Amino acid sequence: MDIVAVVGSGLIGRSWAMVFISGGYNVKLYDNQPGQAAKAITEIRKQLDELEEAHMLRGQLKASQQHALLSSHDDLAQALEGAFFVQECVFEQLEVKQSVFRDIECLVGEDVILSSSTSCLVPSNVFSKVQNRSRCLVSHPVNPPYYVKLVELVPHPETAAVVMDTARTFMTKVGQVPVCLRKEIDGFALNRVQAAIIAESWRLVQDGIISVQDIDLVMSEGLGMRYAFIGPMETMHLNAPDGLVDYMKRYGEGIRRVLASFGPVPEFSGESAKSVVKEMYELIPNDGQHLSARIARRDQLLMSLAKLKEEH
Repeated sequence: MDIVAVVGSGLIGRSWAMVFISGGYNVKLYDNQPGQAAKAITEIRKQLDELEEAHMLRGQLKASQQHALLSSHDDLAQALEGAFFVQECVFEQLEVKQSVFRDIECLVGEDVILSSSTSCLVPSNVFSKVQNRSRCLVSHPVNPPYYVKLVELVPHPETAAVVMDTARTFMTKVGQVPVCLRKEIDGFALNRVQAAIIAESWRLVQDGIISVQDIDLVMSEGLGMRYAFIGPMETMHLNAPDGLVDYMKRYGEGIRRVLASFGPVPEFSGESAKSVVKEMYELIPNDGQHLSARIARRDQLLMSLAKLKEEH
């Protein structure tokens, strides 16, 4: 019961594999493109060595011990053999995921948990071709999963409670921080909150209220400082002398007024988006060198923040 199958060896699949081996699980990585899984494992091993050298490796095992837990497979049946948990990480296309899970179900026992990494497809659609949907759920990670530990567990309407409990226990054991949705909803929780932030940030820049650089500072040097440790509900509860009810008495009318002033959902493209895009590209050019450097900086800061949170 210590084998996990990861189906798909792209960015998310590789990151999930790293998370699972950090928790001591054997990971069988599969890709339908011959040789692709083997290439992915070579990249994973390189990353693990770099993380160990930087003292940022997750888990109690050394990089060499984690290397030994990985195997690559071009044959799906071989990759699934012995696994108790299957984490799918293929293209974000409904038909592709449905086909993959139909194939997987034919090759595993009834007690094997089937999990999708989808970020925008609800479980009732993803698993519509699966016969036994009681063992199916979405485990939606935050990119990059190795550095951001939250994972949303979203049940299919038929998912058994014991499956959600098992998934939560498993994700906790490998060092993730699972949150369980009580039922499916488009966008899940994280992306719905993120979409609200994106929409209002975009509107404020597009309407000439604030610059791209400064709206990012509103989050990174303002709201984000608190939200790295406490969420919006606790923030409200702590921001009034007598807690949440008191906060709403003081600020509820103002919040409603501001919410009523929000404009329509932005287009995010076309003429109206050009000025926003231009500002962003001036700050961080959209070439590989600049983007890779900022991604590396992001990942290093995220790991440092994660360590800080663990200490407190």
